[in-house]
Amino acid sequence: MPEPVATSAPSLLITGGGGLAEVAESARLAEEAGFAGAWTTEFYDRSATISLAAMAAATTTITLGSAIAYAFGRTPLVWAAEARDLDELTGQRLILGLGTGTRRMQQDWHGLDGEHPAPRMEELIPLLRNLLRLNEGPITHDGRFYRLHVKPTLPVGPPPRTDLPIYLAGVNPRMIQAAGRVGDGLVGHPLFTAEYVRDVARPALQEGAEHAGRDRQIPIAGYLTCSVNDDGDLAREAARATVAFNSTVKTYRVIHRHHGWEAHAEKIREKWIGGDFAAAVKAVPDEMVDTITLAGTPDEVRAKYAERWDGVYEHTLLWPSAFAGMDGVRKVIETFTAVHTP
Repeated sequence: MPEPVATSAPSLLITGGGGLAEVAESARLAEEAGFAGAWTTEFYDRSATISLAAMAAATTTITLGSAIAYAFGRTPLVWAAEARDLDELTGQRLILGLGTGTRRMQQDWHGLDGEHPAPRMEELIPLLRNLLRLNEGPITHDGRFYRLHVKPTLPVGPPPRTDLPIYLAGVNPRMIQAAGRVGDGLVGHPLFTAEYVRDVARPALQEGAEHAGRDRQIPIAGYLTCSVNDDGDLAREAARATVAFNSTVKTYRVIHRHHGWEAHAEKIREKWIGGDFAAAVKAVPDEMVDTITLAGTPDEVRAKYAERWDGVYEHTLLWPSAFAGMDGVRKVIETFTAVHTP
């Protein structure tokens, strides 16, 4: 298996619960502090593409990425147009991270059947790349999941890049293989552990790449829940709540299974669905908090990062606790500025 990647400055993962102004300000602070990049999310109340536009206006040099935008929530044609615009706005600093979401999200949020997400993604990404070259001529595609016939009626200019990096999110091995087959990288999940990356994600990526005849190592942009507080116990409780929330989804049970945490995950899910959120959080053992997250005082977090996480990912996406707002963002930035000031 490949050796751990070289040490590099981390990136900031921005949720921006306070609005677009908060998203833009977080990106600006990350750039000012010497972070390698700023990545944003998408949910039912947040557009990743609009957030990226706001981040582009607030920064000039750092990498900007989506972790993730919903791949199936827009048509391939719309994705290609938005990717062109965003790559232009960012000055070619963009990494487009696309994910499927869970089957329930696909069904209930986007009106899809939720079936065969990996093959669908493997059809979408090459089609999207072709659409980025629409200036070269008409495109006709009649596939398993997409039908598209585009004959431009007006001249189409060249895109900023035809090799725009497109990363795919994956948790289960088959979807990770899809990233290896057609993607430029993998977006790792917040529940990923260093062991899961080593034992499952890297081998699945390699298998996918070899299946497609690609002789290259596929990089990973991995979430890392990062909760920093001068009171280490409060930081750990915020991280514990994040782990509880993510552990309620059965799709991600493969990670719990790898570590023997299935009984914990089932109890967390049972309490959460029953509305007893405090009990769900309490059901997360210290072992899960310590293995999945960075949580504690600034000194503790820096030490744990150096010991356990430095070099696990090509792009480490530090994810401040959503429960701490901008104070949490600033704490993470301050903590890692002390390590990675250029």
